[in-house]
Amino acid sequence: MASVAAAMQERGFVVTGSDQNVYPPMSTFLESRQIIVQSGYREGNLDHHPDLVVIGNAISRGNPEAETVLDRKLRYCSLPEVLKECFLRGKRSLVVTGTHGKTTTTSLLTWVFEHAGLNPSFLIGGIPTNLGQGARFTDSEWFILEGDEYDTAFFDKRSKFVHYLPEVAILNNLEFDHADIFANLGEIQTSFRRLLNLVPRNGLVLANGDDPNLGPLLDLRHCPVKRFGLGERNDSRATGVTLSATESAFRSGEEQYVLPLVGELNVRNALAVVACARHCGLADRQIQSAFSTFQGVRRRMEVRGEVGGVAVVDDFGHHPTAIRETLRALRVKFAGRRLWAVFEPRSNTTRRNVFQGELADALERADRVVVAEVARLEQLRPEERLNPERLMQDLRLAGRPAAYLSSVDAILDHVSNEVRPGDVVCLFSNGGFGNIHERLMGRLAECAGVV
Repeated sequence: MASVAAAMQERGFVVTGSDQNVYPPMSTFLESRQIIVQSGYREGNLDHHPDLVVIGNAISRGNPEAETVLDRKLRYCSLPEVLKECFLRGKRSLVVTGTHGKTTTTSLLTWVFEHAGLNPSFLIGGIPTNLGQGARFTDSEWFILEGDEYDTAFFDKRSKFVHYLPEVAILNNLEFDHADIFANLGEIQTSFRRLLNLVPRNGLVLANGDDPNLGPLLDLRHCPVKRFGLGERNDSRATGVTLSATESAFRSGEEQYVLPLVGELNVRNALAVVACARHCGLADRQIQSAFSTFQGVRRRMEVRGEVGGVAVVDDFGHHPTAIRETLRALRVKFAGRRLWAVFEPRSNTTRRNVFQGELADALERADRVVVAEVARLEQLRPEERLNPERLMQDLRLAGRPAAYLSSVDAILDHVSNEVRPGDVVCLFSNGGFGNIHERLMGRLAECAGVV
């Protein structure tokens, strides 16, 4: 929403907005664009009679502004509808989907096109460092989008990506997630089938051929399908994979690729980009040139700083698989160093017990674990809730010192008292987490006597 708001303002629209809790990096991003954000939802925020109200998918009935929109019969729509009707028609839309890696893959694909001089439009659920913003609208024929399977709005329960007119659909992977709107994996697969049904006959489906949850979706007759992955049966295969503390390398066909991202998860992301870029006519040398200059994405394994010998890493991970793969990658990047995982169970899935065992399995990849108080636990039925006590018990049985702490202040006290030079602290959250990243670095500076 914030990225599109900025892009709309660049096109001459007067844009304002409302949100309950705006936090960096989006809050500072909006401030830099001089877009006014009202804190909290109130009927009076609509007294200027906007020509169109774009209602985000976090808004539900009972929200004061949503109710006012309906009462006053104001014109309204969802964000995906704005994109489809105002920007996507007539474009060549490349849609990146999957449970994990969407933001990084979309950012990398966009940078490949940008670096090649194609000036693509894009919409990304994060801020790529190379691009400085998460959305841009140009006159280019190319539009690259991160395709989210979450629902569109309270008045449209289809996944957002069904609005994106895909010419190429990239399916990175598929797991159960979003337990607040999907009952099981089968429902998510149904949503992805709806997306694939929209790919035209002159388009392409690119799918992770190593993912068993995607296999049942790929028996398509209306458009071409190509599989990518590490397995031998894939059409586009990564071989000779090597991982180091600063980069990852692999071969695709006869071409060697090297990118400044760490971990096998990023090899798979990059392989999807290679397959898509080649399909769209880019040369291998253009792809590698872009890889060499890619600077990553904010809040995706982002090293915020190192203070007193302690590295602080910010990561958006909130699904057990994402947490596990990030910790695996950090083991490569910071080999031999003691690794902390500080996790905030904030998403609608991790607040529930659907991943009770999986969370323990993922977090035990760290040497020390801290779990913040489960957000909004009182909103869930007792039988649905994540059990923090059991999570702590499972981690301790696995030999991992673990603490469940009720506030950011308590976490800061615990970590700053127990951390030692050489440690790496990775903070996992899909929210602001009480600005814990900056506060922790400040506390570490105090402890180290750094001015």
